[in-house]
Amino acid sequence: MDHSEHGTSIDLPPFTLGRGLELSPDPFFLIGSLVALALYGWGVTRLVRRGDAWPVGRTVFFVAGVLTVLLAMCTKLNDYGMVMFSVHMVQHMIISMISPILLLLGAPVTLALRALPVAGRGRKGPRELLLALLHSRYMRIITHPAFTIPLFIASLYGLYFTSLFDFLMGSQVGHIAMMVHFLAVGLVFFWPIMGVDPGPHRPGYVMRMLELFAGMPFHAFFGIALMMASTPMVGTYDSPPASLGIDALSDQHAAGGIAWAFSEIPSVLVLIALVFQWYRSDQRQARRKDRAADRDGDKELEAYNAYLAQLHARSGGTAGAARGGPEPETVTAAAAGESPQAPAAAGAATGETGTGAAGR
Repeated sequence: MDHSEHGTSIDLPPFTLGRGLELSPDPFFLIGSLVALALYGWGVTRLVRRGDAWPVGRTVFFVAGVLTVLLAMCTKLNDYGMVMFSVHMVQHMIISMISPILLLLGAPVTLALRALPVAGRGRKGPRELLLALLHSRYMRIITHPAFTIPLFIASLYGLYFTSLFDFLMGSQVGHIAMMVHFLAVGLVFFWPIMGVDPGPHRPGYVMRMLELFAGMPFHAFFGIALMMASTPMVGTYDSPPASLGIDALSDQHAAGGIAWAFSEIPSVLVLIALVFQWYRSDQRQARRKDRAADRDGDKELEAYNAYLAQLHARSGGTAGAARGGPEPETVTAAAAGESPQAPAAAGAATGETGTGAAGR
């Protein structure tokens, strides 16, 4: 396929890592990345000037996420990705899985909510509009696992195994739209799983892990399908330029291997982040309980001890009543319907008492 419409030369030399990392800025992603960095920096600066703290680690994660987008879209990887399926798959994996995770760990929504000024009474500013969006029905739908997991899967099978991919790759606008779609799908999929920023759905940690593992196997199956194919499956890459010195089928197999192996990397990153968040959450809960105990004199523990004392008193009273009650023989006689004096009366009638009978 001829990609000259969006500035890609078909006479690229054979791919090497050094050539792939050479700068080749895409204006759309370059400007978008710079704007994102500027807005994030403005938010952090506003908090610092106000005297509020913002974790340095979050800033590092966000900057790293933006840099991965620039790596995929503003280097020669983008040029080679137009004619090599394997390089395109590297772009896809980075921008749909690595970049979203790093960006979300930077908590940009939380930063915006803390940095944006509150509008006056009866007015709606950017912060109020953002809050309305976060609580909207639209966000509840697009962040629900019933939507995000099928969307994540369809972005692979519904795109590469249909003619839609060839159509999008036929123009610069289509290519940009596809890469933006990959980034957006990754953000929507990992947002409720990471749980760093506020959102409509905040499942527990175990449920987040299940959501993660529900989508990752399909990435592996997609890669295996590409590796096992005996003919090129994507028309865009069925006739690579001769200057690259590659075979279309071998390049497709390499792309499948990349898709299969790459699914493990985000899984490990997300699991590490979730375990760390789980640990931090338990620590915060323990500190809250300690502060509450210091504030109210440990009333919760005192109430529990009082409850145990009541149980002990009840059990003690029951035992005392059992020790002070009638003898077992009397209880048995009463239970049998006889009077307690019946045995004595019988003994008197025969001239015997219990003691006399025992004496004989």
